[in-house]
Amino acid sequence: MLNPEHSGRPAQAFGATAVDSARARLRAARLGLWLIAAILAVRQVAVVLSTPEGERLTDLETWVGPDGVLHVTGSLYDSTLFTGTPFGGLVLKPLTRAAEQALGWGWTFGTLLLVVALGLVVAHALPQPVGKLTALLAAPVSVSLLMLSLPVRNTLWLGQTSIMPVLLVLLGCFVVRGQRTSGLLIGLAAALQPPVLLFAALLWFTGRRAAALSGGVTFAACTVLAWLAMPHDSYTYWVHHVAGTGLGGPADDLANQSLHGALLRSGLSGPPEIALFLALGAAVTVPALRRAARYAHDGQLLLAVAITGCAAVLVSPMTWQHQSLWVLLAVVGRVGRRASDRYVWPVGVVLVMTLPAKILLPNMAALDPLRDNVVLLAALAAATAVPFLTRTSPYYRSPVPTRYAEPVPARFRRVPLLPSLKRVLTRPNLLLELLLIRVTYAAYQKVRLAATGGTNSGGRARAEAHGRQILDLERWLHIDIERWANHAIVKAGALRDFFDFYYTSFHFAVPLSVLAVLYWRRPVDYRWARASLGFTTILALVGFWLYPLAPPRLMPGLGVIDTVHGVQDFSQPEYGTLTALTNQYAAMPSLHFGWSLWCGLVIAIVAPKRWLKALGLLHPLFTVTAIVVTGNHWVLDAVGGAMVVGGGFGLAYLFQGPRARTVTSIAGENRPEPVRQPG
Repeated sequence: MLNPEHSGRPAQAFGATAVDSARARLRAARLGLWLIAAILAVRQVAVVLSTPEGERLTDLETWVGPDGVLHVTGSLYDSTLFTGTPFGGLVLKPLTRAAEQALGWGWTFGTLLLVVALGLVVAHALPQPVGKLTALLAAPVSVSLLMLSLPVRNTLWLGQTSIMPVLLVLLGCFVVRGQRTSGLLIGLAAALQPPVLLFAALLWFTGRRAAALSGGVTFAACTVLAWLAMPHDSYTYWVHHVAGTGLGGPADDLANQSLHGALLRSGLSGPPEIALFLALGAAVTVPALRRAARYAHDGQLLLAVAITGCAAVLVSPMTWQHQSLWVLLAVVGRVGRRASDRYVWPVGVVLVMTLPAKILLPNMAALDPLRDNVVLLAALAAATAVPFLTRTSPYYRSPVPTRYAEPVPARFRRVPLLPSLKRVLTRPNLLLELLLIRVTYAAYQKVRLAATGGTNSGGRARAEAHGRQILDLERWLHIDIERWANHAIVKAGALRDFFDFYYTSFHFAVPLSVLAVLYWRRPVDYRWARASLGFTTILALVGFWLYPLAPPRLMPGLGVIDTVHGVQDFSQPEYGTLTALTNQYAAMPSLHFGWSLWCGLVIAIVAPKRWLKALGLLHPLFTVTAIVVTGNHWVLDAVGGAMVVGGGFGLAYLFQGPRARTVTSIAGENRPEPVRQPG
């Protein structure tokens, strides 16, 4: 009576095949992430061990005395370079007989193993429930982020012990069983890094009072033991230096990201600064511990640990970069009701903890207080201000979903190559956009300067040879108008001033203005335009790297006058007013013209009025004139700029498909406007 055609077995077999295929892709993704983590680990070890002695493991080598790692005679703190506690020095005593070279290798690989163990514990401690995808990928992602983080890189470079207290706390909170054992590990961590004693308070407020007492007793016992073994060093650390204040460097150094360091940098000193530091420390510690206890009771113990660690960073008299790893752990907190906002906090934390502050914020005097204290501010936000969601919130597991525009049919069957990258209707988070734009531009500057080996003199001969090639080609094409146009504009004072101003002022102002208008008025078009601009810039960087080119103003014997930067001294290897700031040989393709053409095309496509479209297209016309008459680019540079713009729009089309036809209302209500006809 069974009908084999309708028995359901073929469908089950098809479903099983699909599931097996998905599992295979997940395994491949996990293997790829572990490979990335391994590459990052090998790179960190290679960077440290390939550095000449005296420049690597500098903190570890400063501990080396006549008989080994730590001074057997005299004080550990004679040079103030040893920043550990007396108990930490006592623990390191067995290493005094280790060979110096073997110690460096062993220390580096041992620290690396601790970082891997820390990543595995963090992945195991993620707040539940955790999806299958997160469970599979959490460990390699955690290890990779740790390897990239500045605290870990700084620890490996200096030969510090800062990974151990963090690992001991996490082992005590998530791995070992029994409150006494948990407290023992946290007490040991506090004996190595005293601000960690705050975790005893967290244990007390979360009902684990036996663990809190065990931690306090362990800390006291270790401190007393070190005092009995090394009374002079203990007195120096706890009394003379007030729990290590001033060890490792001046307390007002930018590397000290504690409240004490920030107050000293602001100009305060003496008793008023100490009183204010103690008051601010109390004002931070109390709400931070209350928040941590609340999230611990909510089932987010890892977030509670991160908040407590951030408070320890703030209230410690000295918090060096290698001691600020607690801030990275705060990435596990969920912030925002909308799914699109969930990336803002973790991306911000990762950027702060993996990139130098000078990359995150421009070098402007008004931003100095932010740039100098960026880690401190991140820790302060995590400890006291960021509204992390509780697991009882309906948005914790089910945020407001992101709304997407209807896909537009493409002319080619395999377009888009990444159909998962849908056109989002809502505008992205402004803070995240500004941060990403700044980081992208900083990376663009780094790559652009590195295209000639980091200096202009490094690629001068090659760039001038390419300049002669371009000049010969233009002569063959009868478009070598640079010298004629340059000399003609020099004689016209008003026009010269106009094009000099246009060249220096509109290169960044117009693209940023276009992006700002699109962000506010047309969010869907903003994402499309931003993607095409990003691809354009990447293609241009490839051109800078492969084909460094001297512009007409830097070609000896051509006779082109530099109307913008002034007279060039060709006898100097580093000539040109801006050689210290940017790569003068990044001329092919011309991003001045490329970005202006991008602006003109975007305005022509998006603008509703014909006069606006025409006005937008005038910008690339004025720009190409300015770059030629000022002697900053060849005519063929503009051709190259047009090509990378075409490539940028083409790649955006290839990956995401045609531009969306639906835009959102300007009032921010996220309601789609009527569908426009394709133009």
